Amino acid sequence: MNKLSLIVVLLAAFVLTPGAALAQSELENPGSVSAIQERAFRMSTEFNLAIGVLPLDAFTKQVYGQVSFVYHFTDYFAWQVGRGAYGYNWSTGLKAQLEKDYGVLPTTIDVIQFFVGSDLMFSPFYGKAAILNRAVIYYEAYLLVGVSVFKYTNAFRPAANIGGGIRIFQNKYVSYRLEVTDNIVIKERPEQVMQINLMLALNFGS
Repeated sequence: MNKLSLIVVLLAAFVLTPGAALAQSELENPGSVSAIQERAFRMSTEFNLAIGVLPLDAFTKQVYGQVSFVYHFTDYFAWQVGRGAYGYNWSTGLKAQLEKDYGVLPTTIDVIQFFVGSDLMFSPFYGKAAILNRAVIYYEAYLLVGVSVFKYTNAFRPAANIGGGIRIFQNKYVSYRLEVTDNIVIKERPEQVMQINLMLALNFGS
């Protein structure tokens, strides 16, 4: 092999070796480019039917029915224009004991009778999951912040609230929401009222 042939071989090896290494690198590391799937279901105008519970009151427990209306501006931002709930209360043993032992009048202990409110909703999280490789569920998680007015036995009380929940989609018309909201009721001594809601959501105009 003469000098010219040797130079050509060396140049070819120099040029091809980085290309081969790059091709191998591309096979081993295909890259970070990824496609984000569009949402399978989009919300538009939402009507909710809910059942819920107020679990924190030591004297009285309450279950309630609630209706609400939500308008979705985008996939991420919505306004729960209005919600209203009416409850059924029952006394705990502690309340009965106070009434029996200390003569506390039932009207002395304020009880929530109904409440209304409005919220802003932010839904930054959306995904899907496989169940035993037999079914796929679509879900989103959301945050909310809003205001409420509680009707107690003796007065109306305003409140500020913050909370969050998760929505599971059945199809583009029907979904289910599980939601927890914490209300701070404004009164002489601020009071915490927690709501736990299970909702059937009906979507129109999607």
